[in-house]
Amino acid sequence: MKIALAQLNYHIGNFESNTKKIIAAIGDAKLKGADLVVFAELAVCGYPPRDFLEFTEFVELCDHSIEEIAAACTDIACIIGAPTKNPRIEGKDLFNSAYFIEGGKITQVVNKALLPTYDVFDEYRYFEPSVSFSCIEFQGRKIALTICEDLWNINDNPLYISAPMDELVKESPDFMINIAASPFSYNHDDNRYKILSDNCKKYQLPLLYVNQVGSQTEIIFDGGSLVFNAQGEMLDQLNYFEEDLRVYEFDGTAITGLEKKEHNPLPDIEQIHQALILGIRDYFHKSGFSKAVLGLSGGIDSALVCALAAEALGPQNVMAVLMPSKYSTGHSVQDALDLVQNLGCKHEIIAIKDAADAFESMLAPVFEGLPFNVAEENIQARCRAVIVMAFSNKFGYILLNTSNKSECAVGYGTLYGDMAGAIGVLGDVYKTQVYQLANFINREREIIPQNSIVKPPSAELRPDQKDSDSLPEYDVLDKLLFQYIELKKSSRDIIAQGFDEQLVRKVIAMVNKAEFKRYQTPPILRVSPKAFGMGRRMPIVGKYLS
Repeated sequence: MKIALAQLNYHIGNFESNTKKIIAAIGDAKLKGADLVVFAELAVCGYPPRDFLEFTEFVELCDHSIEEIAAACTDIACIIGAPTKNPRIEGKDLFNSAYFIEGGKITQVVNKALLPTYDVFDEYRYFEPSVSFSCIEFQGRKIALTICEDLWNINDNPLYISAPMDELVKESPDFMINIAASPFSYNHDDNRYKILSDNCKKYQLPLLYVNQVGSQTEIIFDGGSLVFNAQGEMLDQLNYFEEDLRVYEFDGTAITGLEKKEHNPLPDIEQIHQALILGIRDYFHKSGFSKAVLGLSGGIDSALVCALAAEALGPQNVMAVLMPSKYSTGHSVQDALDLVQNLGCKHEIIAIKDAADAFESMLAPVFEGLPFNVAEENIQARCRAVIVMAFSNKFGYILLNTSNKSECAVGYGTLYGDMAGAIGVLGDVYKTQVYQLANFINREREIIPQNSIVKPPSAELRPDQKDSDSLPEYDVLDKLLFQYIELKKSSRDIIAQGFDEQLVRKVIAMVNKAEFKRYQTPPILRVSPKAFGMGRRMPIVGKYLS
C-alpha cells in the first residue's frame, strides 16, 4: 500500500481555494502511485475556524466541499479533516471529524475525542467529544486513525476511561495515522517528536503523522509532518514552513525503503525567523493586502521588522517612514537610511517636531506650570501613529506594529501611538531574541546596520533617554518575564531562583497593570509557548497577589 502525506497551507473559510488545492494534491498523489492520500485536521475549512462554526451556512459549505473532494477520489482513497453534524439532540452540534473517502464515497467518519481547551485552543466550545472508537479497514489492512490530541494524550485522562489508541489497539491495527493542526512554537518540535515516538513504542505500531503549514492570523503552523517505525524511530520528516507531499510504502508490517533519521531541529532563532516570515506573508496574502508601512526609527526593533517585511513581501512593497523628533539623534536617522538602502525598500522622511509643538501649544493653557512628563512623550508617539495611518489610508498600506514582547509585557509603549498596527510582528519576541534575530539576518552580510544593534535602545522622546532609565537591563528582565509568563511561576518561586525581590515584585506589578494596554493591541504572531492574546487570557481589573 502506498500512502501520501499532503502537508498543505489552508485558508480559513476559503472553501474554493482549499477544495481546489486538496483536489490538486489528490491528483498529484495519484500520479505518484498512491493508494491513499492523507490531509490535515479540519483541512476543508482551515484551522481554527472558531465562531464561523456557529454559522449553519459555513458548515453546509464544508459539506459541499467534501462532496466535491469525494468525487475526485475514484481511483484513490483519502483521509481528510472537516466538521460533521452531531445527529444526537444532546451535546454540541458538531464533531471535529476525519472522513475516510473511497470509490467516490464517504465510507467512514472518525470523530475526535480529546478536545483541547488550553492556550490558543478552545475546541470544546464547538465540538462534542467522541466516545466510540473503531479502526478503518482498507486494502485488507486496519488503520488506527486519530485526530491530533487523540494521539498526544498517552496518559490517563480524567475525562475519559482511556485514550482513544488504548481502545483502537484492541482491534489489532496494522499502523497508525494521525491528522493534526499543531501550531508552531520554537520549543514545540522536540515535544511533538517525543510524544509521537513514545506512542509508537507504546503500541508497537508505525505512524504517519500529517500536520498543516501556514499562518492563520496569529497562529503559525510549521508543517514538519513525520513518519515513524514501530520502534519510535523517525524515518522521514516533511519540510518545515512550506507545503510538501511525499509518498510512503507500507508492506503490511512496516514502512519500507527508509532508514532511521536523526531528529535535528533547526536552532530556535532560525525557526522563529522562518515563522515570522511565513506569518507576515500569509497575513497579508490571505487578507488581500500586498503593501506594508511602518515607522522606522533607526532602532533595532523597527529595523528588524522592516527587514522581515522586505523578505516576506518584497522590498518594493514596504514603505518605511522616518519620523524624527526634536530629540532624535542624527545617527538614528542615518541608521534608518542605511537600512532602507541595504534593503531597497521605499522610504519617506517626515519630521514630527511641528506637529508635536502644535499639540503642546494647544495644551499649554491646560498644562501651564506642570513639568514635562510622559504626556508630552506620548504626544510624539501619537503624532507618528497619525502619519503612518495616513499612509495606510491614502495608499493602501497596512501598518506593521514593531513592539517587542519585553515592552508589551511591562507596558513600555504608547496606546494609539507605537502600539498601533494591524499585526504585531515582534510581540512574542523578547528583546534579547530581537538582537539574536538581527544577527541571524546579518549572518552573510550587513543588512541591519551594526549601529542599530550595538547602541543602547531608546524611544528618543526626551533628551538622552534610554530604555534602561525605566526598565531593568533586558538580559535580566527577559529571564524574569520568561519565568512569569511562559512558565507561570509565582513571585515566590522567581525570588527563590535568586532574582532580586524588589525587582520581581515591581516587574510583575508592571505586567499585571499593563493588561488593559494589551487588550487594545493588534494580534501578535505567536512563536513562543505562551504568547499574549488568545493564549493568555487575563482579567484587566483583577488583583493578583502571588
